[in-house]
Amino acid sequence: MTTPIKFGILGCGRIVERGLGPGLRDSPAAELHAIASRRPGVATEWAEKHGAAKAYDSYEELLADPDVQAVYVPCQGHEHLPWTIAAAKAGKHVLCEKPLTRSVAEAEEMIAACDKAGVILQEAFMWRHHPRVSRTKELLDEGAIGELRLIVASFTIDIDRNDWRMQPENGGGAMWDIGCYGVNCSRYFTGAEPNDIHAHARWWETGVDMTMQIALAFPGDVVANIDCSFETPFRCRAELVGTKGRMFLEDAFLPKDESVILLQRSMDEEPIIEVERTAPANQFACQVTDFCASIAAGKIQAPAENGLANMRVMEQILKSAKSNHS
Repeated sequence: MTTPIKFGILGCGRIVERGLGPGLRDSPAAELHAIASRRPGVATEWAEKHGAAKAYDSYEELLADPDVQAVYVPCQGHEHLPWTIAAAKAGKHVLCEKPLTRSVAEAEEMIAACDKAGVILQEAFMWRHHPRVSRTKELLDEGAIGELRLIVASFTIDIDRNDWRMQPENGGGAMWDIGCYGVNCSRYFTGAEPNDIHAHARWWETGVDMTMQIALAFPGDVVANIDCSFETPFRCRAELVGTKGRMFLEDAFLPKDESVILLQRSMDEEPIIEVERTAPANQFACQVTDFCASIAAGKIQAPAENGLANMRVMEQILKSAKSNHS
């Protein structure tokens, strides 16, 4: 067996508690070595809770730890750029929370810093690594629903209006935070980049989009309809529609223990719906394991990405939505 990669986490936020903390625990390829918080005493508490050997009261101290080989950057969007670059300069591989950053220019700067330092940069789209996703892609490639024509993806929640994601300068907005999943989903299942982008949004007084509708057109006559919102009930689903049937993924980006693919292999009005079950999996652990595989290979491995392509599409979506704002 290879020696587990020793991780450090820069921050003690919600995503660490419910995501990467358990993910590191459950991955055989990784070990949570250190955790840092800028709030005095918090890192010590979290280190005890999550089994980390070291706790630091500053991110700089964690990055100076020679035993840390890789770091997870879960902080607010505007902090992804400086801490990814700092980690790269310290020789640490970086798993950076989505969205990668606030602009294509910042993404390119982060990637250049990691390339120069010879470290791996991966955007943390955990949903890509769940076994249900790879099985869905297999079914699609096998022609289970014919030729893909339509992707419908929705991710909506209702958030506190004082949340940092309500501030555009912090990298806030519904599209940036959760609409990015639908964009990532459509790019993954088409295996292509959109050649036409349109978007409309409802804007909040701070300048962030609260609800957005996105239309993407892809090569091969595939279209995607994506919606996201910060002001509606929880919805998280994806549907792939083809010329001979469709596949439906409930809780598409946050699968429950019992995750299934609903598969229709006909055009009947009252079709037989097959229920294909996939093995229970912690998608955060799967993500960590695949990230460690990229580190071992010396380059990013599918289905992971460095995030630049997704950022390019998202920047164009935001531009379109703003241009359509009256």
